[in-house]
Amino acid sequence: MVSTRDVIRAWGALLLGRKPALSIEITKECPLRCPGCYAFSNGHVDGVDLKSLHDLRGDALISGVTDLVRRLRPLHVSLVGGDPMVRYRELEVIVPRLLAMGVFVQVVTSAFRPLPAAWAGLPNLELVVSIDGLAADHNIRRAPATYERIQKNIAGQSMVVHCTITSAMDRAGYLEEFVTTWSANRDIKKIWMSIFTPQVGENLTEVPTPAQRAVIIAELGRLRELHPKLDLPRGLIAELAHPPASPRECIFARATTVVSADLHSRISPCQFGGTPDCARCGCIASMGLAAIGNYRLPGGLKAGTIFHASASIGDWISSRN
Repeated sequence: MVSTRDVIRAWGALLLGRKPALSIEITKECPLRCPGCYAFSNGHVDGVDLKSLHDLRGDALISGVTDLVRRLRPLHVSLVGGDPMVRYRELEVIVPRLLAMGVFVQVVTSAFRPLPAAWAGLPNLELVVSIDGLAADHNIRRAPATYERIQKNIAGQSMVVHCTITSAMDRAGYLEEFVTTWSANRDIKKIWMSIFTPQVGENLTEVPTPAQRAVIIAELGRLRELHPKLDLPRGLIAELAHPPASPRECIFARATTVVSADLHSRISPCQFGGTPDCARCGCIASMGLAAIGNYRLPGGLKAGTIFHASASIGDWISSRN
C-alpha cells in the first residue's frame, strides 16, 4: 500500500516540520445518515460544533483548498466529508489542480452520484467508495447510496472499495461473500477493510466484541490468501490485534493534518477527532503504517523509531518558527 520511496519522502517532510499527509473534510454536507458516523459526534472538531461551521463553496472552496495545500505542502491529500461529491462541480476543478501540483490525491465518497468520467485512469488519483457490508445491510445503512446506484455511478472507473466491519457482520461466511462480490466487479481494483473504531466509553451496536474482533482478524488473514484484490498485507492484519496504544504512538495520527469544512478548524488527534478508543482502533491507515513502523531495518532498528524521531525533530523545528 505504501512504497519505500513514499516512506523516505515522508521522513524527509517530517524532518522539515511538515506533515506528509493532509485530510480535508471539504464539506460537512452528506445525503446519507449512517449509524455510527463519527463526523457529527461530539468533539469531532477541536472546540467547535461541526454543524456550526461555515461550508465554503464555489471559487472560495477551490482557492481555499489550493492555498491550503500550497501552504502545507503535503505529499498525499485525502478529500473527504461529509461526502465530497456534494461539491462535485468544485472537485472537477480541484482534483486536476492538485494533481498538477504534484501531490497524490484520494477522494473518498459514497458514490451517491456519478464520478466524473474525466477522472478514469488519471495517474496519482485514487477513488475510494465506502460500502458497509452486503447489499441487505448496506442499503439500509447508506441509502440513497445503494448497491444499485453505486455500481451505476462507478462504471468505467478504477475504484477502491473500503468496508468498515461492524458487529452486524459476524455470521459465518459474511466477509467472504462481501469480498467475492466486489472482487467480481471489473470497476474495482482493490478492497480495503477496517474495523469500526469507537470513541472512549462508547458502546455502540456497531462495535465488535473482543471475541468478534479476533474472529474478524483471523478471517481477514484467511481471505487475503484467496482473493488478490483484498489489499491487506499480513503485517497490517497482525497490527489489528494490538493497535498503537495512543495517538502519540500512531504513525498515521502523527503524520496527518486533518482540517474541517471551513478549511481552518483542526480535527485531532486523528481523523476520528474527539477521544478515539485506540485500544479498539481498526483504522486501515493506522494499522498499515504501524506495520511499516515495525519493520526492522538492517542493524535491527525499527523504521518506526526513525519516524517518531523525525516527527519529534520536525515538531521542535515547527515550534521554533
